[in-house]
Amino acid sequence: MTTFLTPQQRADRTAAAVEAAVTAGRDLGLTVTGPTVLHDVFSVVVHLAPSPVVARVPTVLPRPGDLAALARRQRDELDVTRWLADQGVPVIAPSPLVPREPVRRDGFSMTFWTFVEQARDREPDYVANAESVAGLHAALRAYPGRRLEFLSAADPRFIADGLALLDRHPSLIGAAELDRARREWRLLEPLVRSRGAFEARFPGVGLQPVHGDCPPANIVNAVDGDLYADFELVTLGPVEWDLAALGPEHEAAYNRGARRNGMRPLNEEVLAFVNALGMLRIIAALTLVPQLPELMGYLEPAVDRWRATPFAGGVNV
Repeated sequence: MTTFLTPQQRADRTAAAVEAAVTAGRDLGLTVTGPTVLHDVFSVVVHLAPSPVVARVPTVLPRPGDLAALARRQRDELDVTRWLADQGVPVIAPSPLVPREPVRRDGFSMTFWTFVEQARDREPDYVANAESVAGLHAALRAYPGRRLEFLSAADPRFIADGLALLDRHPSLIGAAELDRARREWRLLEPLVRSRGAFEARFPGVGLQPVHGDCPPANIVNAVDGDLYADFELVTLGPVEWDLAALGPEHEAAYNRGARRNGMRPLNEEVLAFVNALGMLRIIAALTLVPQLPELMGYLEPAVDRWRATPFAGGVNV
């Protein structure tokens, strides 16, 4: 039987995250008198007003107790975004008012960012965003920082563990669908676990730092201009990973941006691979629904689309 977080438990988790962020911020010398929650889904994002600082506190995690692994990811994100900001790339940058390191407090690991005023009257243009991502990729090619892990954004451990655990949640996915997902994973897993296997299967497809978490959907419409945000899953991989599951219109837009930036167009075979892999991540994400019950409403349409796709996206290994 699947046990879901109650509304009261969800509220208590949010309150605990806010309290941890406020306490940590004050310990770092910030004035915090009016904390305001800006976002509360996978992370509690809180403006530590009146300080121009936003704390992001991840709360829905595949491995909630592994704060060390979370902090490693957060350091990568802080390093990459600080470097991009220094190059003049429009990103939401780490706050310069506190040390640029993850902070652990009361069972949470959090990061601190510059507060930006959002243009609430502007609707996001995801097609235009997809075109602009090619410019972000062009900038990221020169990133000189610590070595990023190959396709860590796919989190193969999360997929493997999630597909193993879903037997315990028959209300979330049927037995036949789970069997299909596991067979697809057996086919695709070697290409995710091994950079060498990937490069042998897709020769000539270069790898580089990429955003890792659907950058066309993670561009903030700020008052002073659009800003790339949420590099929590920054990784080494093919540029196709950042366009996974977005569809032909967004792919065509990206290719326009790629031509303008002197980059290669998207590779159709690699797109098929990352699309299939992204779908398996969605299936594994069903295991997060007990922590975030409203997530089911977002995942169900994607699972329905997956049922209608060819096995493993038609990828031949």
